[in-house]
Amino acid sequence: MEEKLEHTRNQPTELIKVVLYGPESTGKTTLAKQLAKHYTTLWVPEFMREYLQKKWDSENKLVEKEDLIPIAKGQLKLENETSQQVESLLICDTNLLELKVYSEYYYNGFCPSEIKTEATKNNYSIYLLTYIDTPWEADDLRDRPNNREEMFRIFEAELKEQDFQYEILKGNEKERFENAVKIIDALLKKN
Repeated sequence: MEEKLEHTRNQPTELIKVVLYGPESTGKTTLAKQLAKHYTTLWVPEFMREYLQKKWDSENKLVEKEDLIPIAKGQLKLENETSQQVESLLICDTNLLELKVYSEYYYNGFCPSEIKTEATKNNYSIYLLTYIDTPWEADDLRDRPNNREEMFRIFEAELKEQDFQYEILKGNEKERFENAVKIIDALLKKN
């Protein structure tokens, strides 16, 4: 049943890779676009959103276990292709760690082993964990408006468990953007 990720594994790179990570409807995509524009670089969209929107539109279904590996492959492919087009900085509007968290949450701890393995490699410079102080925006795919605090705790616990470097982004859109720029500027100066 499980397709292999070996041909789409995250490729090693010297890029500074910043991941926007956190619960649904916390401003990740908006911020990814703003940061890419500010730094004149590219951003990697969330493949899962596009994949699941197509599934919803054609079948009126949400994610199922058999979707997890194709979503992971699609995300890695997008990231690898985009990373070949930038010089020093890549903004990621999610990564496989987010897929792992959601999989384990929705499927009582289940996540395909290949996703777990790839998701827990530290291939990123920093995770920017988006807090839940943004207004909830409903859409076809979002389904947990009352579980935001719980989801935030789960997302943060995963970063702590993996010992990945992260910063929490709070506040309005402008405050988040300014804080993210300070964090990224510091990374760029080190490099």
